[in-house]
Amino acid sequence: MPNPVSALFQHDWRGVLHALTRTHRRAMLALVLISACFFLPGQMSLQPMDRDEPRFAQASKQMLETGDFVDIRFQEEARHKKPVGIYWLQSATVSIGEWLGVPDARRTIGLYRVPSFLGAIAMVLLTYWAALAFLSREGALLAALMMAGSVLLGVEARLAKTDAVLGALSVAAFGFMARAYLSSRSPGVAPGLTQRHLVLFWLAIGAAVLVKGPITPLVAALAIAVLAWRDRDLGWAKGMRPGLGLLIVALVVLPWLSLILAKAGSSFFAESLGKDMLAKVGSAQEKHGAPPGTYFGVFWLTFWPAAPLALLAIPFAWRERRDDGVAFLLAWIVPFWLILEAVPTKLPHYVLPVYPAIAILIMIAAERSGLMQQRWARGLAAFLLLLVPLVLLIGVPGLFLLLEEGLTILRLPFLALPFLALAFALGAYGTWMLARQAKPVRALVAGLAASLMLTLAAYPNGLPMLKAFNLSPRLAEAARATGCASPAYATVGYREPSLVFLTDTALLMTDAAGAAAFIDREGEGCRIAFIERASEEAFRSALQGRSAPALVTRVRGVNINAALDKQRRLRVLDIAVYVRR
Repeated sequence: MPNPVSALFQHDWRGVLHALTRTHRRAMLALVLISACFFLPGQMSLQPMDRDEPRFAQASKQMLETGDFVDIRFQEEARHKKPVGIYWLQSATVSIGEWLGVPDARRTIGLYRVPSFLGAIAMVLLTYWAALAFLSREGALLAALMMAGSVLLGVEARLAKTDAVLGALSVAAFGFMARAYLSSRSPGVAPGLTQRHLVLFWLAIGAAVLVKGPITPLVAALAIAVLAWRDRDLGWAKGMRPGLGLLIVALVVLPWLSLILAKAGSSFFAESLGKDMLAKVGSAQEKHGAPPGTYFGVFWLTFWPAAPLALLAIPFAWRERRDDGVAFLLAWIVPFWLILEAVPTKLPHYVLPVYPAIAILIMIAAERSGLMQQRWARGLAAFLLLLVPLVLLIGVPGLFLLLEEGLTILRLPFLALPFLALAFALGAYGTWMLARQAKPVRALVAGLAASLMLTLAAYPNGLPMLKAFNLSPRLAEAARATGCASPAYATVGYREPSLVFLTDTALLMTDAAGAAAFIDREGEGCRIAFIERASEEAFRSALQGRSAPALVTRVRGVNINAALDKQRRLRVLDIAVYVRR
C-alpha cells in the first residue's frame, strides 16, 4: 500500500522522500543538515540585536567575569526576570570558545547564540520524533521541515535568548505526553512509556523551568485539563508519575533557587513573578501591548511557509476533533493560544511552543486527504504563500525610496536582491501548485525552498550589509582603532545594551556633564566617550575651558529601536568618538 504522503507527490518525488525516511537515523541526519542550512547563515555576521539579546549575552559575560554563576546581572542591575538556565548554557559555550582559542570570545555574539542554534535544531528533530506518534515517517519528516523553514524559529535560532531552547524542551515534553495519552486510549496499539521515558519527561520539564520558569508546565497543565474535561478521566496523567516528577523537577531547580533566594531574598520572586510574569498579564509591558487577535494576524507571517496549509486544515481539525490524536493536538494548541491572545503583553515568540502541534495537525490532514479542496480556499492559501516574498521583493527597495533623509547613510543590500527574486519565483511556483494543480504538499516544498532563499537574502547578504543600523559594532570598532589598551567608556545620547556588550561592562551611561567629568579625570588611563551631536555642545561647555579631548571620528547611523522622530521621519544619529589618553 503506498504511503499516504508519498502519494501526494508525483513519481519523481516519491523516491527522494522514501530514501530520506528509510531509517530514522537517515531522516534525522537529513533534518540536521537541512536545519543547519536554514539556521547557520548570519550566526556570526549579525550584530547583537537590541535590546533583549545583548542583555542576555551581557549577563552571561558578567558571570564569566565575576565567577558568580548564581546571581544574574546587567551591569549593576539585578536581572531576575528569567531563571539561570540559558545563562549557564551561554557561559559554557563561550568558555568552550575561549578554550578553542576564539579571539575575543567574550565579545563574540555568535558564541552566545550557540545554545539557540542547537535548540532550534533540537526543536526540529523533536518535532519529527513527536510527530511519529501521529504520522508516518514521511509525514513526520515534513512536519519537522515546516519548523525548520518557519520564519519565527529561524529568527529565534539567531538570538541569544531562551525561546529556541524552551521550544525544544516543550516539544520533548509533549512528545512523551502524546505517547502516554494515545497508549491509554488505544492499549496495545500505540506504544506506552517506559520508566526511562518518564524520567526523561520530568527532566525536560525541570530543564524548561530552569530556562524560562513555568511556561512549559503551564502549557502541559492546560492540555491535561482540557483532555480531562473531554474524557472525564485523568488516569493517563496519573500514570505519568507526578510524585516522581515533582521530585525530579525539585532536584533540577531547587539547588540554584535556594542559592539565589539566599543571595537576593524575596526580591527574586518580586522581579520574576511580579514584575515579569504577572505584570504582563495585567497590562502591556515595555511597549509590547497589542489587542486580542494579534497572534492570529502575525501567524501567517511567522509560520510561513507552512501557515497557508494551516488554513486548509482548519475544517479538518474541527470535523475530526473527536479523534484522539487531533484532540490531543488541539488541547496543546488552543487553550494556551487563547490565554496569550487575552494577555495584553504580546511578543511573536510567545506562541512558538505550540507551532510543532500545528505542523503535525497539518500533516495529519494531508495524510487523511483532509485539506480543503475548494478553489477559493486554495486561492487564498496560494496568496498567503506568495505574500512574504512579494512583500520583501517590493517592500525592501520601496522602503529605501521612502526614507529620503536616510539615503545618505543607508545602502540598498544589492547582494540580497537575487535571493529575493529566487524566493519570489519559488513562491510563485508553489502558488501555481496550490491554486491550479491542487498539490499542497508540493507547494509546501516549494515554499520551503523559497524560505531558504529568504534566509540567504536576509541574514548573510541583507541585514549585515545595512551598516547604518550597526551603530554599536561601528562605535566599538572606532574605539579599538584608537589603540587604547583596556580603556574606560562613557556614552551620551546612545544607550543600547549592545554597546555595553561590545565595549565594557563598566560603560558609563550618563549626560553631557557626567561625560565631561568622566573624560577629564587624570591619571586613570585611556578614556573614551561617545557623544551624540545633540549633547555635544553641552559636553564641550561642561569641560569648563580645560583642554578638549581628541575627536577621533564620527559615526553616523540609525538606532533601530528609535529610528523615527516625532514627525515619523528617519532619525539619524551623529555620534562623536572622543578620547583622552
